[in-house]
Amino acid sequence: MGTQGPANSDYIPNNADTRTAKEKAIDDWLPITSSRNAKWWYSAFHNVTAMVGAGVLGLPYAMAELGWGPGVAVLVISWVVTLYTLWQMVEMHEMVPGRRFDRYHELGQYAFGEKLGLYIVVPQQLVVEVGVNIVYMVTGGKSLHKFHELVCKDCKNIKLTYFIAIFASAHFVLSHLPNFNSISGVSLAAAVMSLSYSTIAWGASAKKGVQPNVDYSYKATTTIGKVFNFFSALGDVAFAYAGHNVVLEIQATIPSTPEKPSKGPMWKGVIVAYIVVALCYFPVALIGYYIFGNEVDDNILITLEKPTWLIAMANLFVVVHVIGSYQIYAMPVFDMIETVLVKKMNFKPTWSLRFITRNIYVGNIHNVYRHDLPFLWRPSIVLWRICICPNHILCKKTIRVSFVIGMFLPCIMWLSIYKPRKFSASWCANWVCIILGVILMIVSPIGGLRTIIIQAKTYKFYS
Repeated sequence: MGTQGPANSDYIPNNADTRTAKEKAIDDWLPITSSRNAKWWYSAFHNVTAMVGAGVLGLPYAMAELGWGPGVAVLVISWVVTLYTLWQMVEMHEMVPGRRFDRYHELGQYAFGEKLGLYIVVPQQLVVEVGVNIVYMVTGGKSLHKFHELVCKDCKNIKLTYFIAIFASAHFVLSHLPNFNSISGVSLAAAVMSLSYSTIAWGASAKKGVQPNVDYSYKATTTIGKVFNFFSALGDVAFAYAGHNVVLEIQATIPSTPEKPSKGPMWKGVIVAYIVVALCYFPVALIGYYIFGNEVDDNILITLEKPTWLIAMANLFVVVHVIGSYQIYAMPVFDMIETVLVKKMNFKPTWSLRFITRNIYVGNIHNVYRHDLPFLWRPSIVLWRICICPNHILCKKTIRVSFVIGMFLPCIMWLSIYKPRKFSASWCANWVCIILGVILMIVSPIGGLRTIIIQAKTYKFYS
C-alpha cells in the first residue's frame, strides 16, 4: 500500500516489562487486559455481534429513500470502506515493536499526542458506545413487546416501559462478567441470532413474493423531502457498519508474540465477520426493497407480519442479539470507568467496586430511555436522540462523531503515523475515505434532524 514505518523515530519502545507488581495486578484486573487467550474465531463473532445490529432490519427502508442505483452503491462502498479502515486499525494495533495499543484512545494518543489524542478519541468513542447501549435498551424492549403481542394476542396489553425494564434486568447480571473472553458465549449466541433473524427477514420476504402494484419511486413526494430523506438514509447505512470503536479492544484479547502477532488471527476473524455481514446486509436490503418497494416499514419485520410464529421468533432472536451487542459495546466503557477509579482515584481493584460501578452504569442507561423518544429508534439519528434526552449531558456537536469514527478517523491516524508517499495508493485511498466521511458527517445529521422535527409535532411525551 505504499506505506512506511512509523514516523516518530524518537520513540524507542521498551521491550522489557517495567511495570511494578501493583501495576501488573491492576492490568490483570481491568477488563481489556485481564485475558489474552482468545482464538481467531472469538474475533469473528465479536465483530459480527458488534457490527450486525438490529439496524439491518431498516436497510430496505433506507433503500426506499436512496433508490436502486444510489442504494446499491452506498451499500457496497460502505462495506469496502469500513473493511479497509478496519484493516488499518488491526495493523496499527501493534505497529510499535514490543508494544500493543490495547485501547482506542492509546492509539489516538500515539497518533495525535498524549492530551490531544484523549480529547479526540475518548468523547467520540463514549458517544458511540453509550449511544448504542441506549438504542439497544429500547430496541430490546420493543422486540420483547412485539414478541409478546404476537404470541399472546388475547393477553392484556403491557406498556413498553416494562419490557425495557425486563431487558435491562438481564444486563444487571451479565454486566458483571469481567472481560471480553468471559462474554464469548453470549457473543457467539448473539452472532448466530443476527444471522438467523436476517435470514428470516429476507427469506420470509422472498416467500411472500413481489407485492401487487409495487412502487420503487422515492417515498417522499416533494423535492426537499426526497433530498432530506436521502441524507437520512445515508446515515442509516453508515451506522449499520458501526463496529470500529471496539476493534482494538477485541484484538487486545488475542495472544501475540514477535513470531505470531495478533494481527494474523484478528484479521482472519475480521474476514469471516465481514462475509457474515454481507450475508446479512445485502439480501435483507435488496430483497426487502424488491418485494415491498417504497411501502416497506422502517423495520421490515413489521411489514412482514406473517407467518406469525416466524416473525415472533425473529423478534426473539433480535432480543438475544442486542443483549450480546450491548455487552460488547459496554465492556470498553466499563474499562474506562474502572481505569479512572483504580489508576487515577486510587480505589482498590475489588469485586465490590466493579459491582457498584457497573450497576450504576446499567441503571443510568435504563433511566435515560424513560426520557427517550421511542419514535426515534432509527440508527442514523440515535445520537441526536441522546442529546435531546433531558438527563444526558453530551453536547449536540458530538453527534457527528459516530460517522467520523467509522469512516475516516482511522485514515487520519494512518496518515499521521505512517506518512505514506503523496499520491501513492495508500495516500489516495485514505484521502478518498476522509472526503467521503466528511460529506457523510455533514449531511446525514441534517436528514435525521428534519425527521425529528416532523415526527415531534405529533408525538406525546411519556405516553
